[in-house]
Amino acid sequence: MSSYPNSRRPANWKSAAPAVPTSITFGAQDKLQRLPVPDLHTTLDRLKETLKPIAWSEEELRNVERKIDAFGAGKGPELHKRLLQRAASTPHWLEQWWDDIGYLGYRDSVVINVSYYYGFDAHPTHLSQTPAGRAAGLARAVMVFRQNLKKGLVTPEATKEGPLCMDTYRWMFDCCRIPGLEGLDWSVSYAKPGDLGDSGHIIVFRKNRPWKVNATQDGRILSTAEFERQIQYIYDNTTSEYPGIGVLTASNRDVWAKDYAELSKARENRAILHEIQSAAFVINLDSSKPVDPIHHSRALWHGDVVSGTPIGLRNRWVDKPAQFIVFENGHAGVMGEHSIMDGTPVARLCDNILDFLADKEFDHGSPTTGRLSAPQPLDWVVTQSVSRAIAKADEAARELIESQALSFHLTSYGKDAIKKFGVSPDSWAQMIVQLAHRRLRGSEKRVGGTYEAATTRKFYKGRTEAIRVVSSESDAWVESMLDDKVGSLERKRLFDLATKKHISLARAAGSAQGVDRHFFGLKNLLEEGEELPEIYSDPVYKRASYWVLSTSAIFSKHFPVYGWGEVVPNGFGVAYMTGYDDRLQYTITSRKEMPNARFCEEIAKAAVDLYALHAEVQKSKL
Repeated sequence: MSSYPNSRRPANWKSAAPAVPTSITFGAQDKLQRLPVPDLHTTLDRLKETLKPIAWSEEELRNVERKIDAFGAGKGPELHKRLLQRAASTPHWLEQWWDDIGYLGYRDSVVINVSYYYGFDAHPTHLSQTPAGRAAGLARAVMVFRQNLKKGLVTPEATKEGPLCMDTYRWMFDCCRIPGLEGLDWSVSYAKPGDLGDSGHIIVFRKNRPWKVNATQDGRILSTAEFERQIQYIYDNTTSEYPGIGVLTASNRDVWAKDYAELSKARENRAILHEIQSAAFVINLDSSKPVDPIHHSRALWHGDVVSGTPIGLRNRWVDKPAQFIVFENGHAGVMGEHSIMDGTPVARLCDNILDFLADKEFDHGSPTTGRLSAPQPLDWVVTQSVSRAIAKADEAARELIESQALSFHLTSYGKDAIKKFGVSPDSWAQMIVQLAHRRLRGSEKRVGGTYEAATTRKFYKGRTEAIRVVSSESDAWVESMLDDKVGSLERKRLFDLATKKHISLARAAGSAQGVDRHFFGLKNLLEEGEELPEIYSDPVYKRASYWVLSTSAIFSKHFPVYGWGEVVPNGFGVAYMTGYDDRLQYTITSRKEMPNARFCEEIAKAAVDLYALHAEVQKSKL
């Protein structure tokens, strides 16, 4: 099979995807500015400012500031000049480094560590309420979105400032991540130039067995009713468990690369891999029945473990950009692969397809008068070595899943009340996290910083920059909340300064004027034999980018749950939503040895206290 990817990464893997067509969807691409390189001395000043609340002593702060000054007067300008030259000679100075170092060179399991999930709201009551009906609705809606995308009819995302880059949408369908034997993965796209979305297949997993379902016939997308018949056929004809090959994709990437090579030795297996990788997308028919937000979250995030077996991950293929998961009771959601596409395009995809299904006027298609070919089961050749690999992957996945804790909280108020207080909901939500974490750690010294993701998609091929949430202003407000001698008016004054600072940091990061990507680029331009500048090994500098709190916000009215894992062993992942009028939503993840439930309780308490502070100040002014 000539299009089947080999075990060595092609040098042109990224450019091998079809070129972006001229259309509504990609019409603004040529107008987008390139990702800028910030001014070096401005970055150094910003860095100093972010390190003030991170340093444990005045001596530590003086030492790190001395190293920053030495870098600015010494190696920094030379590295910065190299970075400017790189920026002038490439379309995007950060892209390759971010792809490889940020994601594709990461070797731990992507499950929990990198992948994310969005849980969906209930299936609209006017549609079939069976699991097959739920899966069929999603299949039809996603195929319609895919067709609109291929025709260039998907409206480009935009903010008040203008359009956002749509480049990563090229990787949304018809592609897959490939594990690399040489320490670097890559993605392969099977999208065809000129394809208008009137062809293609999907893969449906049930009890670990993949089935190929032709999603189109005679140049049209199957109707929802036809998809339901096809998927019900899979339910009816998969009554026993099949080998859990899918769990191999959840392994350490180097382990998976070796297992992938072993699996690929059989011609039959190579054909199955091709069908999975070239599928438009994947639907997983899961046997779990989640009924509460925590189980719904965990069932999407990593799947259930039953009697020591990771049954959820056996029925997944986590290398697909997006796989839609439908549970036995009709609950559903998506699991996203993060390497070449961030969460916002997938959120938009899911938001649109769920809007489609909620709309009683959505075109569910007309069944054909012709006969549909039955779904095709794809059965692996499982050798003894593959069986042993599955057993090891099962054990590793179980240990990984059982190492994790997850909590969930909804506040009693939302953005409607926050805006009436004249505060940015995002800044409000972040200050809740800062106060909660300060109370949680008590007298313990700060061991890391807080990362908030800011999109840089207003630039060509932009992805993210770090908002360094911790500031001298946020710390001053937090400390005032712990000091009974400080009155409400002073606390409110300090809070206003903290949120003003947060907004300025967020704006700078969104304009690619942060600290972290710039310093990342400078470091990558050190040549062989050149010493690492001492700022990079300074304890305060390293502490500031040790993301004990990894936070981010998205919003969809269709997502009752969403989240991801912590990024450092002694840290927390904090996924939150501020878009609801009547509630804020927090999901907190961590390793089990961390005080996860207590942190959730502190977030609940901080949310109450912050509201009470503003209500009290407001009342005092009446």
